[in-house]
Amino acid sequence: MTGATGGFGRVAAERILRESPDTHLVVAARETSGTRLAAELSAGGYAVTHVAVDLVDLRSVRSAAAEICRQIDKGRLPPLSGFVGNAGIQYTNALNESPDGFESTFAVNVLANHLLIRLLEDRLVAPARIVITVSDTHFGDFKHNMGMVPGPVWQSPEVLARTGAFSEPDTTGAGRTAYSTSKLAAIYLVHEYARRLPNGVEVVAFNPGFVPGTGLARDADPFSRFAMRRILPMMTLTPFATTQAAAGKHLADVVLGATRAPSGSYVDRDQVARSSDESYDSQREAELWDAAERFTAA
Repeated sequence: MTGATGGFGRVAAERILRESPDTHLVVAARETSGTRLAAELSAGGYAVTHVAVDLVDLRSVRSAAAEICRQIDKGRLPPLSGFVGNAGIQYTNALNESPDGFESTFAVNVLANHLLIRLLEDRLVAPARIVITVSDTHFGDFKHNMGMVPGPVWQSPEVLARTGAFSEPDTTGAGRTAYSTSKLAAIYLVHEYARRLPNGVEVVAFNPGFVPGTGLARDADPFSRFAMRRILPMMTLTPFATTQAAAGKHLADVVLGATRAPSGSYVDRDQVARSSDESYDSQREAELWDAAERFTAA
């Protein structure tokens, strides 16, 4: 599981272990935060292993996947029954470049998940479930995010994967557009995984809704970080936002199968729903798959 060290990801990790105490949870996270989380969760008597990874760096992603495979092969970890790609990032512009030369939002929100899934695919034992956290910002309308995040602007994957893909790339608006577009891309790949993964391996896109107080805006300006932590959480008193506790519960329920969802589906909080009309495009899905394969080739 990625994205388990804080926010609703931490809530979900704790709930997964409580509801399924025989689970051996592998936390893929940065060294310090991941080590701390594994120690805290293990103190509750659960089996938790930390594998260090920096998701913006594909070399680090490959190393983490190789370490997980080694531990499985040596019997230190059981065969995988699932993968949760919950980590995500949003920048204040569209100019951050990963060590591999990709735009960093695309690298973390799209390529890291793709590479982990592909490298761990043959260690998954059916029945298994892959859950990728997406976002309703991919709708791009006021109803789903009250205009706080611009809608996606789809272009060829070769353009989207590089810095400066959007107009005024040095602005916060471009950074947010990169985010919503990356979440649309993630849904495209979920549809493609559903067609390509072996029988018995399901894949689901999970939308937690707007969850104030997470670390998603950690690279934003000081005012935006303050608003995300202190002001916007009050929106959870309305239908427009989800508390971290509720989002974590919903994610855990999807992971554990308590929320029934067919492979390739989109789960909006606690129920299967239809994602945006734009998110169903088999040509884009195939093109993105081919590009992701090229981008993540060793």
